[in-house]
Amino acid sequence: MDSSAQSSADTLATTPPGTISSSGSDAENQSKLRTLLGILRRFVGVADIASVRFSLPSQLLEPIPNLEYWNYLDRPETFASIGDSDDEIGRFLAVLRFWFTKDLKFIKGKPCKPYNSTLGEFFRVCYYNATASTTSAKPARVSFLTEQTSHHPPVSAFYIECPKKGISANGYDQISAKFTGTSIKVTPGVHNLGIFITLHSRGDESYRLTHPIAHLGGLLRGSALTVYVEDISFITCSRTKIRCILQYIGDSWLGKPKHRVEGVIYRFDDATEDLERIKDVPTKAILARIEGSWMNQLYYTMTGSKEKRLLIDLDPLLPVLKICPPPEEQLPNESRKKWEKVTEAIHAKDYGTATQLKQDIEERQREKAAERQEKQIHWKPRFFEDMAERVGQPHLSEEGKKVLQGLNVGNYKLEPYEL
Repeated sequence: MDSSAQSSADTLATTPPGTISSSGSDAENQSKLRTLLGILRRFVGVADIASVRFSLPSQLLEPIPNLEYWNYLDRPETFASIGDSDDEIGRFLAVLRFWFTKDLKFIKGKPCKPYNSTLGEFFRVCYYNATASTTSAKPARVSFLTEQTSHHPPVSAFYIECPKKGISANGYDQISAKFTGTSIKVTPGVHNLGIFITLHSRGDESYRLTHPIAHLGGLLRGSALTVYVEDISFITCSRTKIRCILQYIGDSWLGKPKHRVEGVIYRFDDATEDLERIKDVPTKAILARIEGSWMNQLYYTMTGSKEKRLLIDLDPLLPVLKICPPPEEQLPNESRKKWEKVTEAIHAKDYGTATQLKQDIEERQREKAAERQEKQIHWKPRFFEDMAERVGQPHLSEEGKKVLQGLNVGNYKLEPYEL
């Protein structure tokens, strides 16, 4: 075996599933971005390239399934600890800690293009000993289940729960993407109304967290994709009447990006529930102010105090490892199993094989869709109720509940089924 083949074999043997590949050399990154830019230029003026049927060559993809990539548990302990505080402001601050760690993958790594999900594909994972980092040190287990519930438009439903802490979250993931000529503008799709968190141990206290618009830049420079955010997010708790407006502040093209964010936490009433600008919030309603960098340190200052307190320091944090069912207990349409051979080929840099395997999967999906249309079969998700019946917040089916119950006790057995 020659040295290059041995190197590929070693990489394949030591790279765990769901691992983003190394950043590669500058020349490789520049070549990839030039190729991507050439493809994207065909879609200038297209309202939503996320809904367009086109297939990227495998060398432009990262070896990770879409459903695995889009999860919000890079630091599950921040999710598990949301309901720990007996103080309503303390719980709201814990929601913010979760918010700023949910996409740690972008801060510590790089934005990437994962595999496109197929209809009925699903992913499940749990995190052991996710211990709270603030007021409690109780060990907990956080479980996550997501399923592709629509292919056109591409939409997936997700559900997160931590039974020991009495907390759950759900929502739909869907993005709309538009190439502006210099960057890719990514906005939440019509089914994506945010993340909905419920504290069952706190009288079903609930929070809604909305996603901001983001831009993927760096295409023209040809070095690496970078994430820029210049928009507003809202976090609302209807039970406590507390709301946060987070303003992501854009950076100029000159100088080093600061990734700044400012915000206010305030008590709302009927007149102030839907405010969209920080400056419109009445001073007397403000409970705390937020400031910092969503890439580094975030701080809060309580009203009546001049002391700036650390909300969270992202610098020492890294995404935690996922614990998935062993390969022999995964079903054929489970994300890692479905894309296993493609992933192996990409890690081995055998892009010709990876592209062919990827196209085979995509062709099988088209064939199944044509067969359902011919037989007039209405496809329904297995683990979630029909998407048309649930706007914004998906509900688990009976089978979905059983899957999460299994994850919570380490039982991964699941009966196969025909898509």
